[in-house]
Amino acid sequence: MRIGELARATGTTARALRHYEQAGMISSERASNGYRVYDERAVVRVRNIRHLLAAGLTLDDVRVFLPCLDGDVVAAPPSGRGLRVALERLAVLNQRIAAQTEARDRLETALRRATGGRIAQ
Repeated sequence: MRIGELARATGTTARALRHYEQAGMISSERASNGYRVYDERAVVRVRNIRHLLAAGLTLDDVRVFLPCLDGDVVAAPPSGRGLRVALERLAVLNQRIAAQTEARDRLETALRRATGGRIAQ
């Protein structure tokens, strides 16, 4: 299938697919006209990549899961390395959320002081 067909089948964009390919996550062959051609297995692989990205992992994190991206990533038992990567990413996300919450609280306090307690939202 060509890149547009793969994009439609996986709910992504051709640009994202080219990015995944450049990152070594998927591969294609070139047709005689230069178009990228993907096999049917790419659909499962891209869906798994998108699932892991949607869960908060980065593309670098997803590299750990390369050996199992062609199967059912959701139902497969997690590897120790995969769990470590996911836990590390969760810690990073929690730190970012805490920092953003603190910034929001400081801003809200400053606005309450500046407006006499009235904040329009």
